[in-house]
Amino acid sequence: MNPFSSSTRLRDMIRAIRACKTAAEERTVVRKECAAIRASIDENDQHYRHRNMSKLMFIHMLGYPTHFGQMECLKLISSPGFPEKRIGYLGLMLLVDERQEVLMLVTNSLKQDLNHTNQYIVGLALCALGNICSAEMARDLAPEVERLLQFRDPNIRKKAALCSIRIIKKVPDLAENFVNPATGLLREKHHGVLITGVQLCTELCKISSEALEHIRKKCTEGLVRTLKDLANSSYSPEYDIAGITDPFLHIKLLRLLRELGEGDADASDSMNDILAQVATKTESNKVAGNAILYECVQTIMSIEDNGGLRVLAINILGRFLSNRDNNTRYVALNMLMKAVSADTQAVQRHRATILECVKDSDASIRKRALELIYVLVNETNVKPLTKELVDYLEVSDQDFREDLTTKICSIVSKFSLEKIWYIDQMVKVLSKAGNFLKDEVWHALIVVISNASKLHGYTVRALYKAFQTSTEQETFVRVAMWCLGEYGDLLINNVEMLDIEDPITVTESDAVDVVEHALKRHASDLTTKEMALVALLKLSSRFPSCTERIREIIVQYKGNLVLELQQRSIEFNSIIAKHQNISSTLVERMPVLDEETFNARRAGSLTDAASTPTGPSVSLPNGVVKSVAPLLDLLDLSADDTTPAHSSSGGDFLQDLLGVDQSVVSQQSGATHTSKNGTDVLLDLLSIGSPSAPIESPPAQSNSSIINMLSPSTSKREPISSLDDLSSVSLSSRASPTAGAASMTDLLDVFASGPSTIENNGPVNPSITAFESSSLRLTFNLSKQPGTPQTTNIQATFMNLSSNAYTDFVFQAAVPKFLQLLLDPASGNTLPANGKGSITQNLRVTNSQHGKGRN
Repeated sequence: MNPFSSSTRLRDMIRAIRACKTAAEERTVVRKECAAIRASIDENDQHYRHRNMSKLMFIHMLGYPTHFGQMECLKLISSPGFPEKRIGYLGLMLLVDERQEVLMLVTNSLKQDLNHTNQYIVGLALCALGNICSAEMARDLAPEVERLLQFRDPNIRKKAALCSIRIIKKVPDLAENFVNPATGLLREKHHGVLITGVQLCTELCKISSEALEHIRKKCTEGLVRTLKDLANSSYSPEYDIAGITDPFLHIKLLRLLRELGEGDADASDSMNDILAQVATKTESNKVAGNAILYECVQTIMSIEDNGGLRVLAINILGRFLSNRDNNTRYVALNMLMKAVSADTQAVQRHRATILECVKDSDASIRKRALELIYVLVNETNVKPLTKELVDYLEVSDQDFREDLTTKICSIVSKFSLEKIWYIDQMVKVLSKAGNFLKDEVWHALIVVISNASKLHGYTVRALYKAFQTSTEQETFVRVAMWCLGEYGDLLINNVEMLDIEDPITVTESDAVDVVEHALKRHASDLTTKEMALVALLKLSSRFPSCTERIREIIVQYKGNLVLELQQRSIEFNSIIAKHQNISSTLVERMPVLDEETFNARRAGSLTDAASTPTGPSVSLPNGVVKSVAPLLDLLDLSADDTTPAHSSSGGDFLQDLLGVDQSVVSQQSGATHTSKNGTDVLLDLLSIGSPSAPIESPPAQSNSSIINMLSPSTSKREPISSLDDLSSVSLSSRASPTAGAASMTDLLDVFASGPSTIENNGPVNPSITAFESSSLRLTFNLSKQPGTPQTTNIQATFMNLSSNAYTDFVFQAAVPKFLQLLLDPASGNTLPANGKGSITQNLRVTNSQHGKGRN
């Protein structure tokens, strides 16, 4: 016999597929079998049609395409025999879903089978309809299903009820047609029919408010009676599970009562007694009993308020927390989270058990219990709960420490009544798990310490003691370094001792040892080392006897590969060695930090830039909101608190970037700092914030200088030349600020309302020094041609001020999209040293939006 023919049995095909050792072999077997099935379909082989469909269903479950067999399902469904119909309907449910149009062809067959005299065929049709019913099929076949809800056979009524659930979900408008038949099923004695009737009524209550009111008025008492009979019924072997009569029906009835009692005081009162009876009499040592109790608790928490029942329900959840089963404890924690808002005091009674769940070995239970503990914390229990959590922090799993430390810090910050307690707890958390915290946490601690003037001595001593036993946490070391630098002198003499403290003996050398240890830790990162160097500088003024030792420690870093450490080492050494007369002023204590402002910023209530439909903005002194281009927002020109106050005005941006005195511009031009649409002069002039792309240029060779104007982020540093300071371009003007500003505003027609006054005999505007450093000077000569006010001519002159000649000199520039830039070839590519020569290059900028308003 051919192993791959239409007559091959299903078991033979399964055996051949399972014998395959590779996926390729399996695909080969399936491909051959599908080819044989297609050939049989083409030959219209009716004898083996049901066998082919069985094999197609198995192939479909393996994940291979079987769409070519969908029409065979319809042919089998239309067959008169029950075996063929059974395979056809099974194939229809597996191979076809409600989104496929082929279902339109099966509606008529379903209608015929729903009216069939054979109840088993009716059952097949109901089962298929309940699984793949679409909205169109639901509208067409709803009358037949509604009629079958009153069929004589209980199995048909049960299937019809389940099919009705699918129909009302697909077409909610049909719900009213099923209300009366559904309520009739609630009087059934057969448990299978009763369960499906209860489920159908539950779905009707969720879908239709009219159905909810009807069932609430007509059926609440009957449902309560049914649940009471079920709870008090004697042993019934047919429905008994673990000594409980039909727990599935228990749960369905409780869910329906939950829907009926929610929002209705009368219905809730009528079911209070039976809920209390179920909650007290159901055994909790079996899974079935726990399932019933959990549903009972959910129902009690959902219906209208009854204080005694709620306490009973929460006590049941408390017993669940002591259960060995992890699933039972997890659902109890979930339910307690919801119960906190209803009765916090009742949940507080189980606080000790919940705290034990925080230490559970299961990660999901730990996380859920921690969230619940966080909700339960208040002013009265914050100290004992925090102590328990901090003690557990030291032995907790690494994966759990981040969540635990975050919650502890949030609790301490939210409920701290005394700053000394806040500082104690934060020092403990930082010393045990500081690496798991964000920077804002230890920043907040420093702010609190700064404001607690009477606790400076206590804090620095506490940090010193903790540092002796724990130096593994980076954030803890940073806080310790900051405090030692600021208040190290208080540590030596036991200044500002509190009654709860024991005096300690610390010498100046001991304090320096701590900072030196932190500086030389292998794990210390750059920030920690920087803070340690600053602490040493401050201690050099506070500890005169250790000044020379401190200087020796600092000098060790003057050759460090990290430029920041190298720079600090050299500068601090210079301060200690040459400027002792002013060092005490330089390193005096930091001023008290504004705690309210910091907390407001941390909470997000204080923002640096207000959001507008057109983009970010800054606040002007007079309260006027002015639009700011996105580039300024990206560069954070106005968001930093340390920015001088004048930098928030448009004119000062111009002065800061180009070295132009905008106040003089205003006086000479008689115009305001902003254009009509409120946009800053410089922003309007250059359209900073408009999308721009730098002009491509060949990469520079070694020992070459590249200046990428107006695009500092893409500028390249000279590897071996002295132009290293070009990485932070600082545009300043050496020419007359007044003349430079006047020329800039006149040339680009920002303020002038009349025609240009520039003649054709060359530039009449003074030059502007656009950039100058110790090694390079860049000068712009600007001019316009009559008749073309939209075009600006710029002659750039480059002069080398260093002692080294620069070769392969290339100049790059970028402009926004509405400008066109044309660069002429430079006069050369070599800049002689010491200003003995220069390179000139002409640029021509055309403004395509000249004279037009821009948003």
